[in-house]
Amino acid sequence: MALVASAGTTTLLTGAAPAAASAPATAVAWHACPQYSEAALERMVPPELRTEFKALWARTECGKVSVPLDHRKPSGRHITVAVTRLKARDQARRAGSLALNPGGPGGSGYLMPVLYVLQRDNGNGEKLNERYDLIGFDPRGVGYSSKVDCRDPGRQPPLRAPITEAAARAAYDWQVKANRACGEQDPAFLGQLTTANVARDLDRVRGALGERKLSYLGISWGTWLGAQYRDLFPGRVQRMWLDSTALPDFRLDAFQAGRATATAQNFGREADWIAARNGTYDFGTTRQQVQAAMARLKEELTARPKTFTDLPEETFDGFLVSQIAGVPSLMWPEAAALLKELRDARSGEPAPPLIKKIFSRADGGGGEPPADLPEDFNGTMNQAVFCNEDTGPRDFDSFWAAFQKDRKRHPVTGDLSMPLNGCAGWPLPVQPVRLHHGNAPLVMSAHRHEVPSPYPWTRDMQDAVGGKVLTVNDDIHGSTAGMASDCAPKIATYFATGRLDGTECEGVPVPTSPDPSTRTLAAPGSTTADLARHLTKPRDVLPVDPSPLGWLDRG
Repeated sequence: MALVASAGTTTLLTGAAPAAASAPATAVAWHACPQYSEAALERMVPPELRTEFKALWARTECGKVSVPLDHRKPSGRHITVAVTRLKARDQARRAGSLALNPGGPGGSGYLMPVLYVLQRDNGNGEKLNERYDLIGFDPRGVGYSSKVDCRDPGRQPPLRAPITEAAARAAYDWQVKANRACGEQDPAFLGQLTTANVARDLDRVRGALGERKLSYLGISWGTWLGAQYRDLFPGRVQRMWLDSTALPDFRLDAFQAGRATATAQNFGREADWIAARNGTYDFGTTRQQVQAAMARLKEELTARPKTFTDLPEETFDGFLVSQIAGVPSLMWPEAAALLKELRDARSGEPAPPLIKKIFSRADGGGGEPPADLPEDFNGTMNQAVFCNEDTGPRDFDSFWAAFQKDRKRHPVTGDLSMPLNGCAGWPLPVQPVRLHHGNAPLVMSAHRHEVPSPYPWTRDMQDAVGGKVLTVNDDIHGSTAGMASDCAPKIATYFATGRLDGTECEGVPVPTSPDPSTRTLAAPGSTTADLARHLTKPRDVLPVDPSPLGWLDRG
């Protein structure tokens, strides 16, 4: 049950009241926690952890906190934020409350205290819960908190690789129409979906819990939220750790540029790995030879996509090569084997074993979700936060030009960039970012080779706000908080002592063998399942930001 989450940035409401002004005292309205059906639990928790989940959930307290929709108008319309609390086991030595956020924007943190404790391979959750009350919450717009769900805009015009300008323009026009319809549905609510307001809500939660200060652990967009909370309420931060840190200046064009570079660089590492195992894969003995072989394979499949008789609904084209070239290192054994099968397989015949395993979709998607299955991601909140805060260009020509540049510069991975701004046509005002350098406690872990939150972003954030940095020599998004490695214990040590143990660690090791079963940090078959989820998303839609990955597998 690996933690993966994704990236974001920060915002400040222009003209807002002083951030640290004392809010009116309020209390958590505690109530009975939801009791989930066995069908819901099957979707939420692996079978071997279900009994323990139930025991931890029985210890959990659930409640709601009333907050102003607009914090500049505290007497105006109010909404509620859903919270959970897993009290510290050692109350005599209790260290305070530690709020958790898994990323997004739009990710639910309601179950996060329990799920974090269940991650035995990492161990941090259990250690932290010994002395900290673990606090989960659904940000405004998500899950059990007050929210608005925009109507389904219908299917966008198909965008299949190679993407033409005409197809991209049609998708842009559709995006403008869909965003305008969404933004006009409840503009008073949607306009207040910002990271700054979530930070203000979190401070209301702190006060409602009776805490003078709050500790915080955030991943991906959760780092954006943490940086903003620290900026607005520096005197109320006890200890803070941010993993896979966001860039401090929010622009979707900057997201695209940073991730395009990071993807190409990580593909170079993947090519080195494949070259070192040429006896298995036969793509070449150097990085350059492997990259050239992948470029040829992409061109061949773009010109002549392959089909297989036992996978009649699938077409295997050049964009699939780009997707495989952009995966993190834990998936490299399966990715390289899949590329070999794509190269060697004959179109019009039965699919090779790994292709069939990944693309057969034998589970049929699991059927309709149970009615009581909690929402773990809200797309409207994701869209609103991004679009209320994106200060970059939203016209078609700017993004199309950048997309063309990425495709030329990175022949294999460039197609993974976005050919248009997903916030085009959003009708609500942009609320720009402004962060300040501060001295409140802060540690950020930066993954040297990762793509969703490229390493330079953490250094940019450090320049902007201060804090200490732990450099992690892996490419796994959020792995310090969510996976077993030599880095993971540093989080528990920091929250116990307030000190950072060293400035560098190795993180999740790159697999050494082409045989996936030799990995020690992933359950058998789990990375194959992850690769399947990565590759079987509809490929006739826009490449999207990977941020809608939170604490739970979304399948």
